[in-house]
Amino acid sequence: MKKSLALLLSSLVLLLAACGGGNKEAGGEEKEKVVKVGITQLVEHPSLDAAREGFIAALKDAGYKEGKNLKLDYQNAQGDMNNNMSIAQNLVADKEDLILAIATASAQSVIKSTKDIPILFTAITDPVGAQLVQSLDKPGGNATGTSDTHPDAIKKTIASIKTFVPDAKKVGIIYNNGEPNSVVNVKNAKAALKEAGLESVETTITTSSEVKQAAESLVGRVDVIYIPKDNTVVSALESVITVANDQDIPLFAGEGDSVKRGAFASYGLDYHDLGYTTGKMAVDILKGKKPSDIPVGFPEKLELYINKKAAQEEGITLTEEMLKEAKIVGE
Repeated sequence: MKKSLALLLSSLVLLLAACGGGNKEAGGEEKEKVVKVGITQLVEHPSLDAAREGFIAALKDAGYKEGKNLKLDYQNAQGDMNNNMSIAQNLVADKEDLILAIATASAQSVIKSTKDIPILFTAITDPVGAQLVQSLDKPGGNATGTSDTHPDAIKKTIASIKTFVPDAKKVGIIYNNGEPNSVVNVKNAKAALKEAGLESVETTITTSSEVKQAAESLVGRVDVIYIPKDNTVVSALESVITVANDQDIPLFAGEGDSVKRGAFASYGLDYHDLGYTTGKMAVDILKGKKPSDIPVGFPEKLELYINKKAAQEEGITLTEEMLKEAKIVGE
């Protein structure tokens, strides 16, 4: 009996050794757990792309690398709300360890799809109004993240219209009224326009294919065009830039990346930095912290972006005083 038991134990030891010791690789090192992170993004445009890249950079700097201990599943809805919900449901079904949602509609779809998987969001205008969190300081639930709404951004951008285009009276706004973030941004823009003594002329769209026609409809009716942080419009921003340049209409935008692409000016933030901040939150969550205990983050730095080439195209004369504190792009 004792001999049989000894043989059995010996066999088990040999079996474990052959398997690499359970959780060990052939070299004898502990096999590292692979973390699965799903990313859902509403539409492609530079600001949202930069936020995603910043998020991944933060994970990399914390030691999470694709092909080693990180598996990323990035999916883009291409602006389609049905795709948006399908992507959210697929990521939940795949049992990701964490999901990043980029833009308000993407975040809403994921939060509707799971109450268990930790969710981070970024590039969100109004997290509380969009019902993503209970409050900014104490999010509650399984979601938190970063907002791209600096409290002074819209007000300062609108106020700058009077500086750069002193004779302006009417400002055209193009937006998708189906995007909750756009509705909030336009509401704030209209309040800022009223305060600055400017009149708003609104035109709404539902898809990116309608953007150029909307811009053309403003010709002869407005002195300036303002594009809020609207994902549908910004994804087709070149259509608006073409009209603005051809008709010498100064084009102001809700974020700096649109200025880099050809809008004239904006008070904006660096979306890569915003995504990086969100990535650091992800690291905390992967190490055990709960989303409900992480307050929503906001951009700290706000800069005036000016595109000098756009100024020439859109009939704006710049002075050294105007450029003194600006971040110049498009030279």
